[in-house]
Parts: sequence; C-alpha cells; structure tokens
Amino acid sequence: MKLNGRRESSNVDDRRGLSGGAKAGLGLGGIVMIALITFLSGGNLGDVVSNVGTQMAQQSQNVTTQEGQREFTQEEQELAKFSSQILAGTEDVWTKVFQKMGRTYTPPKMVLYTNSVQTACGQGNAQVGPFYCSGDQCLYIDLSFFTTMKKSLGADGDFAYAYVIAHEVGHHVENLLGTLGNAHSAMSRTSKVNANKISVRLELLADYYAGVWAHNDNEMFGSLETGDIEEAIRCAQVIGDNYLQEKSRGYSQPESFTHGTSAQRMRWLKKGLDTGDMSGGPRLDMSDSELGS
Repeated sequence: MKLNGRRESSNVDDRRGLSGGAKAGLGLGGIVMIALITFLSGGNLGDVVSNVGTQMAQQSQNVTTQEGQREFTQEEQELAKFSSQILAGTEDVWTKVFQKMGRTYTPPKMVLYTNSVQTACGQGNAQVGPFYCSGDQCLYIDLSFFTTMKKSLGADGDFAYAYVIAHEVGHHVENLLGTLGNAHSAMSRTSKVNANKISVRLELLADYYAGVWAHNDNEMFGSLETGDIEEAIRCAQVIGDNYLQEKSRGYSQPESFTHGTSAQRMRWLKKGLDTGDMSGGPRLDMSDSELGS
C-alpha cells in the first residue's frame, strides 16, 4: 500500500508493554483466532498457551524495561504507525460514507496492547487475535498477531494486515448501524447452530465492509498497489473456518462455523472491493445458498 504522507489517527491508545494490564474481551474475532492458533500448534490449545507465554517471556527479555514500560523494536514501531495510518484511513472513508447516508460516523478507538488488556467486554489476551468490543467501541490489537500471520500462515503483506484492522472496524460499523445489536439479540433467542449461522453473516458482512473501505480508500488516496488485493484475498482464505478445521483435524463441521468458509470470506471481501457499495453486503436473513459455498 502507498501510505507515504498519510496522517495517523488520534484515536489510538497505546498500552503496549504496560505491566499489570490484565483483561480483555474475546469479541467476534476471538473464536476463529483461537482456532487459528490451535491449528498452528497442532490442535492442542494447552500447548498454545504455554508456547505463547514462553515466546512473550523471551521477547520481554530482549528489550529494556523502565517503570513498567519497555522499548520497542523498529519493526514494532513501524507496525504501530502503519496501524494508526490504516485506522485514519477508515475514519476518512467511513465519515464520508456515513455522510452520504445522512448519518454521523463516530470512529472507534484502537487499543494497542501486549499480552493482555482490560475492556468493557471482559477478559481476553493476545491468543484471541484482534477483536472488537461493542461495550466500549474499541478494537484491540496485539501487533504480534501480524508476525504470526506472516510466519505461520503465509498471509503476509501490508494490505493483508490492513484487511485485519478494517474487518474489526467493520464490526464497529455494524454496531453503529444497529446490525450488531440486532444479531446479538437474535443469537440469544435461538439454538447454538442457528446462532453460529448468524455469527457467520456478521463476520462476512465485516469482510464486505473491509472491502468497501479499501475500494473507497483507493479512490480517495490511490493507496492500492499491484499485489495488494491478492494479499488480502489470501488472508481471507487461510482464516476460513473450513480451512482451519481441515488443517487442524482433517475434516470440517459446517454446523460449527462461526466466521464462514474460505470461499465465502474471499467472495464477500472481493465484492466489497469491487463495488464499494454499502448496500450490497450479506444480510442477516440471507439464505445459505445466497451466501455462497
């Protein structure tokens, strides 16, 4: 992506390296990220917890600490700046899109943290990956997730990382439009299988909104470069429920899907990218056949 000269967002709360931070909410992205890391570790979540803790302890030994904070590597600081610039881009795009709808866009805050963090949604940590908490309208990211994407999934590239952030902002858009609240209400009144289906539609809609953002960001700033779209599509593919389940245990269980198949995630991200049209995304009442395979 071409981001030179682009502004950084003022809606960033950098809590990285703070000692004693502890709790966070899983958010909608949590379940698939747990599955992702479980797959990467061979399917044993207990081993994952141990491995992640060891890795983070090793990282903390390689930096200088002072009064509860640590210094960051150049790569970490570049990722923080990049994330702030992407968030700023979502602010610019969604402000304009909401104005066209006769609405006012209130941007979320992005919290950068290390290991664990406190949110209005409860407790969570770096193992769950990036997530959005509607309770405080914040999205939470431990930047080490991008390293996991690159080294373990082969989902590399700045636009792949931007897609992850834009997807979580997509949940914020759902929240502002009332879609998220309606979905959660419906999920609380139905069976687990049906609740999973509603969750899939929410996730695919967030993918679609990520594509809508990218389309409009490119129109406003000329940000996309050759290969960028392929990076994001590849990322969408490797975090599909079927892909993760088949890799971790050799088969998939569609009734347990909460985020959508690889084909669905790629389809709706690409459709948002192609059209940039808010009205063209998946609906909560959309049939399975309409969602795609």
